[in-house]
This record gives sequence, structure tokens and C-alpha cells, in this order.
Amino acid sequence: MSTVPAEALPTGAPSVRTGATADDEAAAPLAPRARLLPALAAVYRAQLSRARVARIPLLFVATFQSIGIMVLMRGVVDGGSEARAVVAGSTVLVVAFVALNLLAQYFGQLRATGGLDHYATLPVPPAAVVLGAAGAYASFTVPGTAVTAVAGSVLFGLPLGHLWILAAVVPLAGAALAGLGAALGLLAPRQELATLLGQLGMSAALLLGVLPAERLPDPIGWARDLLPSTYGVEALARTFDRSPDWAAVALDLAVCAVVGVVSLAVATWAYRRAAVR
Repeated sequence: MSTVPAEALPTGAPSVRTGATADDEAAAPLAPRARLLPALAAVYRAQLSRARVARIPLLFVATFQSIGIMVLMRGVVDGGSEARAVVAGSTVLVVAFVALNLLAQYFGQLRATGGLDHYATLPVPPAAVVLGAAGAYASFTVPGTAVTAVAGSVLFGLPLGHLWILAAVVPLAGAALAGLGAALGLLAPRQELATLLGQLGMSAALLLGVLPAERLPDPIGWARDLLPSTYGVEALARTFDRSPDWAAVALDLAVCAVVGVVSLAVATWAYRRAAVR
């Protein structure tokens, strides 16, 4: 019987190897990772669909809560800069309730129940998971913020002509608050702590955003400057003037954008850290 050298086998013909170990075998290649934008769009649609079903009652609560706060403050505040601060703070509070509080609870629950393992098995970039969830929760606040802003403007007699600025305030403030909420939920060692941190963050947005800045003591005013939602409140409040200072509005929105990028980057890092544990 004649033998044929292995080198003489046709290209692509399988060669027989005896005694090969598992380490000698080449691992089968995994499916390529999805690109960021298609993965982001898929996560965004899935999260938005889920939020639309599960979070609508909570959105009503957030909206009614903000309108109730404005009604209560109407008996204390007559008008002027204080009225503008109350309406702007109550409007952004809807964003804080959903994008910060609920998102912190959501990611805290995912981490506690092992839901992050599901995302970790998918060929989806970590940034797509964080950005998709944050974007869905921030988008979910649009109806509530619009209703609150219109109701507050009518209640305090403020002009309605510049409410189009909500198209910039909601996504930028929402990105900053959603990134903060996701980071809190992912970094909290326990689900209960994530819920507590989300509640505390929303309470800070309530107390430091709705109350007029000139009535706050200096140390609390410094804490207010560190809160991401403050700059969204300031930008919206300035547009209630008869002649808004658009340069100051743009500066506040730019700060919101920078804080949003930083907070979402921290949330992405926290997701990677939590997913590998």
C-alpha cells in the first residue's frame, strides 16, 4: 500500500490528525460584533417599546407631581425670576424622575437579577446598551415635559413663544441625567442601594431645581451648580424672558452636553465593569 505525503493533498482537503488535543484545535470564530449605530438603534427601539408599556403610569405620576408642585408654589411665588425658576425646575423634574430615578432602578435590577448576562452574550457594544437605554428613557419624558411647561406657563402667566427650546433642553438634560442614573444603578453594590440613590438624585433635582437659586444658602447653591439638571433648568428659565439672552442659553446647553458626554462615558465604563463580574 502506498502513502501520499500530506503536502500532496489538494488544497482544502481535510487532513487526518491523530492524538490532537483540544488546545491544538483552532477555536471557531465568533460572529462579528454589531456596529455601534445599528446596535444602538435596535436597543433604543426595544427599550422604548418596553418603557412604553411599563412606564406610562409612572410618567403620569411624574407629570402630575410637577404640576402639583407648581400649583403649591403659586401661592408663594407671584412672578418674576422666581416664577420662571419654578416652572423650569418643575419641567426638568419630569426628566429627572424618569431618566435618573427610573434608569438607576432599571440598571440596578438588571445587575441584581443577572440581566446584564443576557446583554453580555450578545455581540453588541457596551456603549450601544447604555446609550440605547438612556435615549429611550429620555425620549419617554417628552410628553410630560411639554405638558408641564405649557401648564406652568399658563399658571404663572409666562410667555409660550420660546418653548421650542424644549427640543434642546430635553435631550441634553436627559442625556446628562440618564448617564448619571445608569452609572448609579451599575455601580451600586445592591439593588436597594441603586433605588435609594435614584430617589436621592431625583429629590436633589426637586429641591435644588424648583426652588429659586437666590433663596438658597451659599453651600447649597454650590451643590446646585454640581447637579447636571441645573443647567437645563437655567437654559429653560432664561427663555421665559421677553428678550432672552441666547448666548447664556447656549452656554448652559453646552454645559449640559459636556456633562452628558462625561456621564454616559462613565456609565459605559460601569457597564463593562459590571458585565465582566
